[in-house]
Amino acid sequence: MFETHFNPEYLSSDVIVGQVVHCFSTRRGGVSTGYLESLNLGVHRGDEWKNVYENYRRLGAAVGFTPEQTVFTRQTHTDVVARVGAADRGDGLFREVEPERDGIYTDEPGVALVCFSADCTPILLHDPVHHAVAAVHAGWRGTAKGIAARCVEAMTRDFGTDPADLQAAIGPCIGPCCFETGPEVRAAMLASLGEEAEQFIRPASQVRHSERSEESVSPGANEKFFPDLKALNALWLRRAGVRTIDVSADCTRCQPERFWSHRAVGNARGSLAAVIMLTAL
Repeated sequence: MFETHFNPEYLSSDVIVGQVVHCFSTRRGGVSTGYLESLNLGVHRGDEWKNVYENYRRLGAAVGFTPEQTVFTRQTHTDVVARVGAADRGDGLFREVEPERDGIYTDEPGVALVCFSADCTPILLHDPVHHAVAAVHAGWRGTAKGIAARCVEAMTRDFGTDPADLQAAIGPCIGPCCFETGPEVRAAMLASLGEEAEQFIRPASQVRHSERSEESVSPGANEKFFPDLKALNALWLRRAGVRTIDVSADCTRCQPERFWSHRAVGNARGSLAAVIMLTAL
């Protein structure tokens, strides 16, 4: 179950427990102004760096990390995951991240892993036995490629993680109520996940009239579909052997006043962040 915290506002999952801190941010409680008001956590959204730093300072003070401990992803909608550590602290906030990596993982305490979203799916993983964590960005392309499972596999390989021990939280993202896509997204999910994915992809003809536009009802090649990215990523995790999975009920597109949503406002928006860090063992 997800819990909401305030000043600044963020969410946490009660399945991620132990020697770890984590959060899923909202857009409330920061110092950014204009179209980025107020808790923008992206350094490439047109914000002043001092505002972004202060937003991390405020969020970190509430959650239990510092801006200097952060390590960012560099998201390009791949299934690339990378191991990082203390030497990488500052990547993203204080210097550019060079290699692309839509997922990052570590077994070193004091390394705050950060992935970003503004409708895409943020996923946090914690191995309480081998003391390891991961932060994963899964857009629809990354979801189709199984990036969540790729990260589980990497933790198993590098740390000896038993997927059955993992605590997984899937944060707020665009929901199946709002994620209208063309047939190419459905095709990509079915190609990678098989027929089991079909139950998580509704054709427009099954969506209530109030949830779709008139153009969505066209049959055939132009028909629209409404995938459930949270459920599809949970399916990948279950197939990878993960048993404990918490899924946020929040849709970012439905609540643009609370969450950054690319579908709602386009590029004139900030970035949400999901953060997880091992504390001292």
